[in-house]
Amino acid sequence: MRWDIFCRVIDNFGDIGVCWRLCVNLAQRGQTVRLWVDDLSALAWMAPFGAPDVQVLAWTTPFSGHDVTPGDVLVEAFGCDIDPEFIASYADCIRARGRKCLWINLEYLTAERYAERCHGLPSPLMSGPGKGLIKHFFYPGFTVDTGGLLHEADLLPRQARFERAAWLAQQRICWQGQRLISLFCYEPTALPAFLRALAADDLPTLLLVTAGRASAAVCQIIHNEISLQPLSDKRQQLSISYLPALTQTDFDHLLWACDLNFVRGEDSLARALWAGKPFIWQLYPQDDDAHHAKLQAFLDWLQAPPSLRHAHEVWNGLPNRAPPTTEQPLISDALLQSWQATFTQAQQTLQQQRDLTSQLLDFVAKKNH
Repeated sequence: MRWDIFCRVIDNFGDIGVCWRLCVNLAQRGQTVRLWVDDLSALAWMAPFGAPDVQVLAWTTPFSGHDVTPGDVLVEAFGCDIDPEFIASYADCIRARGRKCLWINLEYLTAERYAERCHGLPSPLMSGPGKGLIKHFFYPGFTVDTGGLLHEADLLPRQARFERAAWLAQQRICWQGQRLISLFCYEPTALPAFLRALAADDLPTLLLVTAGRASAAVCQIIHNEISLQPLSDKRQQLSISYLPALTQTDFDHLLWACDLNFVRGEDSLARALWAGKPFIWQLYPQDDDAHHAKLQAFLDWLQAPPSLRHAHEVWNGLPNRAPPTTEQPLISDALLQSWQATFTQAQQTLQQQRDLTSQLLDFVAKKNH
């Protein structure tokens, strides 16, 4: 089948990250995909070599693709509001073909219970150029009653073959056996205290900081805080390596290489779960604090022990959560070892469920039958 996937890049590249992985997954399973995106810049470093059978088209305003014949499946990623000109062409094609075409709204990932209730539900359009058409809601998720998570067929075999030392050397990261932590975050209020605690820890840490907002936040803190400058009478326990923008493949490698991963948003959360390593997730902050309930729902599904739940709450700035200190750090080797069983179990649970692309293909096939 031919797929049209529409994506708007908000500001943090998670939307385009999910959409690109979906496009590649579909193409690897014999589908032909057109990705319409309003900001192509992230693909230059995220997927510099493109992918077979995936065509990337600029989504411009005003819309310039109204003369393009729509495909068999229309995917509206994260409620991005496809232009009425394309919807009108889509509706005309359906009438001309005399057969079904599917319009799917791919929703955001959440562990909240409404994802199970709303997954797959139809939503008839009562007005506009798409009047009379039906849009179906497709919810990614963590349970068998949702659409699952994106997962390439060769992901786990590639992970099993991965060699940490070789990859770090290839990235020119000078690793001498220290604890490895990756940092992919926004600007958590706990970050300054966390860096101070790492610098004063008994064990040395090499912090691998991703490009963009995480690097900017760390640089600003180090510039402002004398306590993080090298001290002549005490060897610093914290080393920092600032990474360039990574391809999606190398971002997976980063997660596999580290002993602890700090991730943010949706795409990196899913990849951290597949990595099977301890991680702390930062949600995109919302003005009404709706992300707090979303975090608690995820921690409930994860069956997070109290220490892991507390670490997530501190990192996400929940009220009345004390920042980390030298006496009460956010993480320790003992905590990481105790958390590992939780993440191993989560990975195994997800492996027993069908991946999102397989479920999406089945959903389309059933609706077109």
